[in-house]
Amino acid sequence: MSGTSRRVLVTGLGTFWGGRVAQTLEADPEVEVIVGLDTTEPTVELERTEYVRVDANYSILARIVRAAQIDTIIHTFLVVDPTQMSARAMHEINVIGTMNLFAAASAPASTVRNVVVKSSTIVYGCAASDPVWFKEDTPSSRPARRGVERNLEAVEGYVRDFAQDNPHVNVSMLRFANVIGAELETPLTRALELPLVPSLAGFDPRFQFVHEADVIRSILFVLDHNLAGVFNVAGDGLLPWSEVAQLCGKRTAPLPPIGTSLITGPLAQLGLVDLPEEYLQLLRFGRGVDNSRLKDFGFRYQYNSVQAVEAFIEAVRLRNTIGTGQPTYRYERDVEQFFRHSPAVIRD
Repeated sequence: MSGTSRRVLVTGLGTFWGGRVAQTLEADPEVEVIVGLDTTEPTVELERTEYVRVDANYSILARIVRAAQIDTIIHTFLVVDPTQMSARAMHEINVIGTMNLFAAASAPASTVRNVVVKSSTIVYGCAASDPVWFKEDTPSSRPARRGVERNLEAVEGYVRDFAQDNPHVNVSMLRFANVIGAELETPLTRALELPLVPSLAGFDPRFQFVHEADVIRSILFVLDHNLAGVFNVAGDGLLPWSEVAQLCGKRTAPLPPIGTSLITGPLAQLGLVDLPEEYLQLLRFGRGVDNSRLKDFGFRYQYNSVQAVEAFIEAVRLRNTIGTGQPTYRYERDVEQFFRHSPAVIRD
């Protein structure tokens, strides 16, 4: 990484992002310690990451930071999909959890010197008056109205305040566009796997995508290069939603632009399509962000927006043809402790 060993804490270890960030860190010999926190167990196999079960608001975090002498925190545990949980639970994780995280990082004699926060371009909102490209300092064209937007606005406020009050800590925040890839599931990827892709009648907004691999690469890039500040992370190019559906070999099924939730609500209860209001707005107006700032520091994307969608399509086709081919990983604490610490295990 940067030439010195790191002691890293990863939040959201049981989530898609936390687990894969930890897996990538494990391959780096300059990372000395990895501690992962979550309310649920890891869903991917990890060799040397220590899992600690915590409550949703991370009340124990300060003790862990102090005991493990953590110098780097990677905060992946931000929920941006409202279909995953209730609004109250999402607020507990996003807002209260982040508040406790920064309280721990700013405690007296804290060893924390690097913080990376995973955010989302959802914070910009969606409106007819939006610019074609949001830059990192472009304000939203309207006040935050929905739960996810308000959560992210509060989180980003904590990030700014912490960075200002702790100039000795390197703080970076990454705003990710619509993430797509082989394994991640979101309201948009679920919509694109339907026989008919939902759209809004009279609207064909332009979408920007970032591949899941570039998400992980960007998190490690800002850490490796000690970058501070806010960075948009999105593949080059914008695609009309109708073209995204065509790339997937699908036709769109236009929904009425007025009273849409009256239709999507029952469909969600039937398990057919679940598009929360934030995503219905995206199907109205789309969103594009300027990704030049991170590229100016040397980051190179492996996928542009079209390539990210094509990689997703290929992964879906492969999965539908031959299955995943991998057994589902199940975390078992006693087994993990045996393999990690038992003198009976012969280590290379």
